[in-house]
Amino acid sequence: MSLRELARVVQTSEVTVRRDVRALEAEGLLDRRHGGAVLPGGFTRESGFPQKSHLATAEKTAIADVAASLVEEGEAIVVGAGTTTQELARRLARVPGLTVVTNSLLVAQALAHANRVEVVMTGGTLRGSNYALVGSGAEQSLQGLRVSRAFLSGSGLTAERGLSTSNMLSASVDRALVQAAAEVVVLADHTKLGADTMFQTVPTDVITRLVTDEPPAHDDRAATELQALADQGVQIAVAGTGAATPTGGDQVPPGARPRRDMPLPVQRGRMAAGQYRGPGGGMAAETLERTARVADMRRR
Repeated sequence: MSLRELARVVQTSEVTVRRDVRALEAEGLLDRRHGGAVLPGGFTRESGFPQKSHLATAEKTAIADVAASLVEEGEAIVVGAGTTTQELARRLARVPGLTVVTNSLLVAQALAHANRVEVVMTGGTLRGSNYALVGSGAEQSLQGLRVSRAFLSGSGLTAERGLSTSNMLSASVDRALVQAAAEVVVLADHTKLGADTMFQTVPTDVITRLVTDEPPAHDDRAATELQALADQGVQIAVAGTGAATPTGGDQVPPGARPRRDMPLPVQRGRMAAGQYRGPGGGMAAETLERTARVADMRRR
């Protein structure tokens, strides 16, 4: 719609409409065009930080709990931008001797008062919609870096294309973060499963682990996507929003589901929990295996 038409509909001035359109664009709700505004396309739409911070908050908290259990004392890791990685950073403040490389102001802020954690920020240009540093400065500062793990989020995740985002600059920096890490851990709640956005950041075959929450019973798309990701070798941990009780003496990361030795029968449109593949090797990997392959898709 044109600014003139918008002003007529809401019965205000074009100056006011122009200001409001700028604010709505900053939140990812529309795209500005010369003399007007359009709805964002399905592959390019991106919500702003105010919107994202209020979506799936309980799920993000549970995912962050499980992801934090993978990080060991004295490690060097990279953490990308996003509201889920911000939740992870709040928990990493308790890990002594940790070095965190990030392009996110929100992640750095969460770790600012952690005395035993060293925070290394990339350079770059500030992208205000998600408080991240992007551009050639951010990418160049990551050259020659090597860390054990990268923790990344995004706008969508599919078995076909992997992790994707709606912004080209953000995607480019995320790819540079991936290049610096020995393994890649994706943090994505169920609302992102099956969503496909414009710019690929991490191909499926590069993703080592996915930490997610259990999709609702009616969300067959997310459940199907989880199974497809597992079939391609992605190690999956499904976090629960309540406390889990270890079974058989196994230790389970906080918020994750306990292991079941017997796979559940497949329901229509759903997957058998026992079909998940567990990771191999390493203390953190063994812990994750007790939650991978075990997503109880039918707790009732």
